[in-house]
Amino acid sequence: MTGEENIVLIGMPGAGKSTVGVLLAKATARSFLDTDVWIQARQGRSLQEILDQDGMEAFCDLEARHVLDLDVHAHVIATGGSVVYRDKAMSHLAAGGRIVYLRLPFEPLQRRVTNLATRGVVLPEGQSFRELFDRRQALYERWAHITLDCENKTQDTLAANIAQSLQ
Repeated sequence: MTGEENIVLIGMPGAGKSTVGVLLAKATARSFLDTDVWIQARQGRSLQEILDQDGMEAFCDLEARHVLDLDVHAHVIATGGSVVYRDKAMSHLAAGGRIVYLRLPFEPLQRRVTNLATRGVVLPEGQSFRELFDRRQALYERWAHITLDCENKTQDTLAANIAQSLQ
């Protein structure tokens, strides 16, 4: 991996992408970008407001457009969990670097994510968090260059493991 490539973190809400991303950026001397925060800043609204006002399909299209606007190098990018719904966005991210899937079993995720109604999670009406988890696993696996099991590991350990695996 070159110093100019991005490290892109994907995974479910609650997997630790943002926290691990900051630590990984420090460890690899890269800049850090959280696409959820970046989208909110560019839109002037929270993710939940975008979902509530525009709907899920529009949100995913908007997320993809913002990701396609990214032209950065030597960054750690923490993505929103729904970015995998748009192939163009994922192809763009993959072209600029390595995609790392932070995999965590359902039970720990369920304990971590207690604010589904306000967190800005793309969750179709009537679908449970478990069904969302089951649906997304194949998408994360499809796009990952590296899959890292996160259960019972600290964020510092995960960042170190990612940095080591990319050397």
